[in-house]
Amino acid sequence: MHLAMHTIFAASRKEPLADVLERVHAAIIKADFGEPQVQFALADSRGVSSVDRVLKRFPGLERFTKSIQPNPAVAAVKAISNNAGPGSSAEPIDFAILLEIARGVPRSFPFHSIGIQFPLPAFSDGTEIPATMVHQLPVPGISVGDRWWVNGRLRSVSALIIVDADPAAKKLPPLPDSITAVLAACGKVKKRVQVPLVSAPAQPRPTIDTAAPEIAASIRAAVADYRSRIAEIVESAKLPHDLPPNQEAFTAGATAGPKKPELVRAFTPMGYDCRGESGTFTMRRRTPGNLTAELMLDVGTWSNMALAIFRVLGLVNGAGFKATLFLPVSRRAAVGGQYPMGGPERFRQIVDNLAALVAELDRTFVPAIEAIAGPAPDWYKPEN
Repeated sequence: MHLAMHTIFAASRKEPLADVLERVHAAIIKADFGEPQVQFALADSRGVSSVDRVLKRFPGLERFTKSIQPNPAVAAVKAISNNAGPGSSAEPIDFAILLEIARGVPRSFPFHSIGIQFPLPAFSDGTEIPATMVHQLPVPGISVGDRWWVNGRLRSVSALIIVDADPAAKKLPPLPDSITAVLAACGKVKKRVQVPLVSAPAQPRPTIDTAAPEIAASIRAAVADYRSRIAEIVESAKLPHDLPPNQEAFTAGATAGPKKPELVRAFTPMGYDCRGESGTFTMRRRTPGNLTAELMLDVGTWSNMALAIFRVLGLVNGAGFKATLFLPVSRRAAVGGQYPMGGPERFRQIVDNLAALVAELDRTFVPAIEAIAGPAPDWYKPEN
């Protein structure tokens, strides 16, 4: 089976955009991949026109100007782009010009959004992304993004590689040294997402319902059973804190404070790692059958509310699945609803309750799903 590996790297907006592009480009040349046919899209904001400023300095780019509408809900904006869409060849541009534009971002050229892709055929080894997925994944190669946000610029660097994975193998095939060298130039790995692909572009992406209908039905039945008995499961978990119902839990002016230390304290002894810095935290562990059990805790960016979701993820006949339960943070809290976190003490109690409930699910729900689905390949490690 073919597997798309989308690697997201840690990217700092403090590093000049031109330095990032120059480093990636140099690594590609050094790896003997040849001069990449860079694809770019530089979109204006609705204030100062960076497009007009660039054209004044590089009038030869006039042929690349166009109007784009990334979202049907907003008006079109002016842009400079050589991207003609999925499957189309981009008209080449001198990389030195693109680098010079990048050196002016954001002071001279405050583009609202910038997308630059370095397509690299070696990253796919001739495998095409299915037509049904071309708008969900970047082109195989390296992608660099930079865009405006309310508290400053947001930077992104990612890579997409397609490999031929053997479900029976314990490990994925090693990447060639040349590809490894380019990835090393992109920075520290922050996250990897694995996306199974079909071999024929005309076929739809397989789902567990088509790949293993009987197993899919059994998983759904098990999830429905646990959802219907969630109150009973909460009682079995013996949660240490009896918190008030949602509508009575609001505490004016209180904030939960730092959250990761409490999550690490409670879940690390249970074999879970903790990912996230703000907004959403994910506690994740691997089961003996290579399934992934994870607790996703959404604590909001602006609000002081918590929403907990527990999932078991696996792979059956090349198709991924997720068995999902919404968790209450206490015996009297609403299932599937956001719960006021209050101050640090309340948040500690919420974490203690969730740890007890997850321990109960580790004892019952996770083995039940694993027994139905069977083991997943050792290399399958879903990150989303």
